[in-house]
Amino acid sequence: MRVLVVNAGSSSLKVSLVGPDDAILADHEFDAARGRFDDDRLKEAVGAMDGFEAIGHRVVHGGSRYSESVRISPEVVDYLTTITDLAPLHLPAALAGIAFAAKAYPKVPAVACFDTAFHSRMPAAASTYAIPEDWRARDGIRRYGFHGFSHSYSSRIAARLLGSPERELRVVTCHLGSGASLAAVFGGRSVDTTMGFTPLEGLVMATRSGSVDPGMLLWLQRHAGLTEAELNDALDRRSGLLALAGTGDMRELLQRASAGDAKASFAIDVYVHRLRACIASMAAAMAGLDAVVFTGGVGENATAVRTAAAGGLGFLGLAIDPALNSQVSGDAEISAANASVRTLVIHAHEDVEVARAVRQVLSSAP
Repeated sequence: MRVLVVNAGSSSLKVSLVGPDDAILADHEFDAARGRFDDDRLKEAVGAMDGFEAIGHRVVHGGSRYSESVRISPEVVDYLTTITDLAPLHLPAALAGIAFAAKAYPKVPAVACFDTAFHSRMPAAASTYAIPEDWRARDGIRRYGFHGFSHSYSSRIAARLLGSPERELRVVTCHLGSGASLAAVFGGRSVDTTMGFTPLEGLVMATRSGSVDPGMLLWLQRHAGLTEAELNDALDRRSGLLALAGTGDMRELLQRASAGDAKASFAIDVYVHRLRACIASMAAAMAGLDAVVFTGGVGENATAVRTAAAGGLGFLGLAIDPALNSQVSGDAEISAANASVRTLVIHAHEDVEVARAVRQVLSSAP
């Protein structure tokens, strides 16, 4: 089955045509500022990808109702519309993509593929917040986790590259892009991750704060008079690397840092400090570590970030070869010869995992 994958992210829109053997037959990616995109550009990109038999939409959040991918129906769309505030940078764009496809290709079956699904079987100890029971039971507040398709794909490919059975492998997958998260993947299953109820928790990101003290938010409401909307905008769109150094673009920060820019260097230090700490915590969730995978735009391309992250984790057994790290192309291992924990760089292919989910849903449909 040839699957058209529509991946509407927080800063870009990617459409891919995935063949039955998981080969990427065609793809096109363009900027989508604040999750908004031009229907005409999308129509042009999709129009060049003939012959698809199904459409898969990557949807960042399934809320408390959907823990696995489902065929799209009006009921599904209505529910997703009610939870857009859980992922305001992502869900509106995904819904716009769903609406576009439904109008342009009404007879093609479409599936909503949820990033949260991969983390839905995390142990309760990892997915539960220590908050009042009625918040958890009534409101469905828990740690959902995100970037599930990226974590799933990179952990599966890591097992293949290392020649190790996936069921035995303990991997920390590092999806580092505009949004960023880690997952502890043990035996092909997510057992912990850094994002939580929303895509705000965890690592420092391009424009998102990552984890902050919730008491700080209460203090700002009380003493600075900030509203919920102002806090949401600040944490989602005006924090992270942007707040520290004026840009969320890691490429620019690395260039500025190499030229002696103190703000850029400091922003990278903050980013790497949180990254190292979270990699160690993911390893602790599995009581050990066999491999670390870097993926996503920053993970795949920022040699200096990989060097800095691994440089502070030698006590876990990480060591990377400088030559391999600087020359990496495609999916490759960059471990030093004496490393007891392997380090890999794997090109992100969320579209392949989405296509797999679509086939599974449609093959099991009555």
